Amino acid sequence: MKIKKAETAGFCFGVKRALELTLKAAREGSGVYTLGPLIHNPQVVNRLREEGVGVFEISNCYFATNNSQVPLNLKTVVIRTHGVSKETNEHLNSLGVKVVDATCPFVKKAQQYAKLLHNEGYQVIILGDADHPEVIGIKSYAGPDAVVVTEPEQIGRLHKKVGVVVQTTQPIERLQRLLEKIVTLCRELKVYNTICNSTLERLKETAQMARNVDMMLVIGGRNSANTTQLARLCESLGVMTHHIETSDELRKEWFERVRTVGITAGASTPDWIIDDVIERLKEFEG
Repeated sequence: MKIKKAETAGFCFGVKRALELTLKAAREGSGVYTLGPLIHNPQVVNRLREEGVGVFEISNCYFATNNSQVPLNLKTVVIRTHGVSKETNEHLNSLGVKVVDATCPFVKKAQQYAKLLHNEGYQVIILGDADHPEVIGIKSYAGPDAVVVTEPEQIGRLHKKVGVVVQTTQPIERLQRLLEKIVTLCRELKVYNTICNSTLERLKETAQMARNVDMMLVIGGRNSANTTQLARLCESLGVMTHHIETSDELRKEWFERVRTVGITAGASTPDWIIDDVIERLKEFEG
């Protein structure tokens, strides 16, 4: 059995940067917490706990008004890669603790563009998952008339001036469909394509690989939007696909008639998990 690994599989720049910032904070002192999981990968979050980095959850990225959910020993709080809302950011800075902003630069740019569009008088349309923490953060900068959609059919009546920003992990084809719809509903349209370059390259390489293998293994957290998107892409191309988080989920019988298996992974999947999957596959072959 031949094993092919995508060159784009694994950590992106934003995730690497966030981990480096978080580990640096942990080395410099105690009482370090991330506001929600740093990235959507439970194995990495568990390893950070081993390094002394805690996690405290705030529903929808907002604080309780009485701060009851804030750990008593909190000294440093890390803003995760997905970013937080404007209100949450202001609240963090009012706590009197050190704030480490590990927001992905691409997400930060989407927040800035949403704010810019709103200030220029545009109604902001955000293409993305309304419940995703990244989109919740972007929307907080986009003004009260901002609208979040995942499909063009969800668009209702719009203002004359419309601006568009995009969740960084959305597929470009979805943005194209959205714009085809919006141009028929407004007088003026301004678009900031905030899709991350690494997302585009990862999807492109995964699609090409999936067309030339018997099976695709997509590695990453099941709560990871971009990893789930990779799995759906492979399935849509008709190739047998398994979305797994670790090598423990592999089953030898999956590969009995498989000559070539392709491996890709989400932006929040570390190399050690990918390598472990490859080693387990080699054991099956042996």
